[in-house]
Amino acid sequence: MNSTSRIKSILQSGSLDSTLTGFLNFDLRSLDIQKISDFELPTNIRLGHLVEKVVSKLIQESINFRIIYENVQIIENQKTIGEIDFIIENTASKQQIHLELAYKFYLFDPSISSEPILNWIGPNRNDSLNEKLYKLKTKQFPLLFHPCAVSQLENIDVSTITQKLCLLVSLFIPYNLKTELDPKYLPAIKGFYINLKTFIELHNPDNLYYLPTKKDWGIHPATNETWQELNTIENVLKLNRLEKQSPLCWQKQGNYYTELFIVWW
Repeated sequence: MNSTSRIKSILQSGSLDSTLTGFLNFDLRSLDIQKISDFELPTNIRLGHLVEKVVSKLIQESINFRIIYENVQIIENQKTIGEIDFIIENTASKQQIHLELAYKFYLFDPSISSEPILNWIGPNRNDSLNEKLYKLKTKQFPLLFHPCAVSQLENIDVSTITQKLCLLVSLFIPYNLKTELDPKYLPAIKGFYINLKTFIELHNPDNLYYLPTKKDWGIHPATNETWQELNTIENVLKLNRLEKQSPLCWQKQGNYYTELFIVWW
């Protein structure tokens, strides 16, 4: 994996306005980074943990924030009841921030509800933006004030901490979506989604494709060097559909790149 491409993809990820999430937003662009030192990305961890490692490195490389605590497991009666992602501090103001981080991919299904915030779901329909926000509100952010957290976070006055969310999202809309979305979602929209039948019908002989592994999701397709014909990936896509898996597909036509999910539903 190209570390430069991975870091760039994270810095350029979309984020949602606080009026949509209900939480103060922490924008990675607020990090004052003069130069990012070379570092090797781990290869044996899941995408979410990989992003945590990169964001940790970015904060460490910044001159305006420092990490006080990172990945603190809160333990009660010898059982882990949750984890706090970061406690960081602004080096100038000394303001401390409880920072929760998430890196997500959501697809817009307008058939679910008349409330747009309820319509963003995971590619395989087993999670949603609304569920994530509910968990943050009821579990992850309140964890800071749990007596066990207060006792574990030495020299931290939790009553003065600001809580912020760094929700990095890539949003995908239905192919030829007819309804208009709230403009606040637009900066995070990366592409569209279709089913396999429509994908094959829309195939152009000039198109080339690549099915990235999940660890490469979010990286711009232009960084990819290996491309395939439709007949090379078609059987894989049919198997994905049978297994109810919705793969991300990168499409290349000349110098034009598209990101799309091919959904089983």
